[in-house]
Amino acid sequence: MRRLTVLLAAGILALTACGGDRSAEQAAEQTAAGGGGKRLSIATGNTTGVYYVLGGGLADQIGKTIPGYQATAEATGASVENIQRVVKGDSDIAFTLADSAADAIAGKGSFTSPQPIRAIARLYDNSTQVVATTEANVKSIADLKGKRVSTGSPNSGTEVIALRLLETAGLDPDKDVTRQSLGLPESVQGMKDGTIDALIWSGGLPTPGITDLFTSMKDDVAFVPLDAALPKMQAEHGQVYAQGAIGKDVYGTPADVPTIVVPNLLVVNQSMDAALAGNLARLLFDRKAELEQVHPSAKSITREKAPLTEPVPLHDGAKQYYG
Repeated sequence: MRRLTVLLAAGILALTACGGDRSAEQAAEQTAAGGGGKRLSIATGNTTGVYYVLGGGLADQIGKTIPGYQATAEATGASVENIQRVVKGDSDIAFTLADSAADAIAGKGSFTSPQPIRAIARLYDNSTQVVATTEANVKSIADLKGKRVSTGSPNSGTEVIALRLLETAGLDPDKDVTRQSLGLPESVQGMKDGTIDALIWSGGLPTPGITDLFTSMKDDVAFVPLDAALPKMQAEHGQVYAQGAIGKDVYGTPADVPTIVVPNLLVVNQSMDAALAGNLARLLFDRKAELEQVHPSAKSITREKAPLTEPVPLHDGAKQYYG
């Protein structure tokens, strides 16, 4: 009996050793696959924005559909910070506005040199949403002169657009307005508290934080139309900025509001393994219905537009997937 026990124990140790070797082998394989190995970090944005909501859905689907990988959506300052995180290796996947990504590729604006990022897909369009209190009587961007304005989180795509909007209206962001660099939750609370007069936000429709603002303040806030600002934005910064509208049904406004839209991209470091990059692109369409349930903005992700990420090059793995 004692001999049998010893043999069984030896067998268990042997199996455990084999299992340990295989686990180490799998870990090595996953690390070699790039993209941060088994655990992937997704850089999103403010917790009340669409990036964060959709990023959570993407993380969930990665864990369910890409063998050997789990993912976590991380709240961040959004676009510019997200690109910086991917370049440093702090994040594996990032949401970003196309204008910030274009600056990264060109090494201008917030970036002092070209950044090694590649696109997985073009996603949905962000709508620039400028909201002011009705008491402030803001009918155009120029009317923000002398007002207390939130221009978004530092190093965010919102901040890039906000500063450009103010400058194209002939305003110095540091002199002509009282600028506050607040995230969306803080901006919305500031509007409610009366500590700011207006906020500038770039996000998908509907953005939960903006929905909260209109639900709680109702007619005490209103959108600022941006149709007059578009030609100058295009002249100075290119066709990445396009005409759009915030439909009256989105937030229950009296009428549609003309705005400026910018595409969103999903980007990674150029060093990510091609197979993983291709799987990420495939996931967007194989699990599109599930992503749409997380947020309706996913309905705008199409196979036809997904590869149209210029001037940001597609990752080779994504390029292979799209054919």
